[in-house]
Amino acid sequence: MDLLYSLLAILAAYLVGSLSFAVIVSRLMGLADPRSYGSKNPGATNVLRSGNRAAAVLTLAFDALKGYLPVLAAAWAAPRAGWGALTIGLVGLAAFIGHLWPVFFRFQGGKGVATAAGVLLALNPGLGAATLLTWVIVAYFFRYSSLASLVSAAFAPFYQLLIWGPSTQVLAIAVMSLLLIWRHEANIRKLLAGTESRLGQKAAASHSPAHDGGAPGSHAAGRHHRSRKGH
Repeated sequence: MDLLYSLLAILAAYLVGSLSFAVIVSRLMGLADPRSYGSKNPGATNVLRSGNRAAAVLTLAFDALKGYLPVLAAAWAAPRAGWGALTIGLVGLAAFIGHLWPVFFRFQGGKGVATAAGVLLALNPGLGAATLLTWVIVAYFFRYSSLASLVSAAFAPFYQLLIWGPSTQVLAIAVMSLLLIWRHEANIRKLLAGTESRLGQKAAASHSPAHDGGAPGSHAAGRHHRSRKGH
């Protein structure tokens, strides 16, 4: 029975993680689907490209909460359900995987940075704070959000091992870190090629409206170009 409850908790966490708030917030605020423009990544950074900062902030907050709350709930229920640290860690991992491959959104998910941060803060507030501080330091000095995310993800399992000692949750943290790094494969190639966008730098404009799926201003620019050709 304890195993059944554990599996149900893990499934519930995956379903919560599958709530793609980049898409949900964009729909509620009348914005274009973030999977149709920019990087096509349903995350806060791409939502910011819509020009709506409030939507990006809400996406960031809810993506973090959907990693934080399931772990917090599992930790609260653990003494009553007889769960160990491993189950709590797997709940966090399930929420993270839900963000990467959301069942409600055709398995088209984001890269998981905000959700991973929420999971780490709930598993170990000190670990979450150390990982976030690493992100801030790398982002400040190098101005690459993707590089900051990659370094933070790589360091997180080692922080846990070196500062707080071995734990069964390290497995979940390590898997989450590896998945996050893997989801940044395209960013890694751009970093190596020197073509990655820096923080505060606007994304390069697409060459056609079809490419960016209707990013703000693209269709208007296309009409203006055709109009000038007509003259």
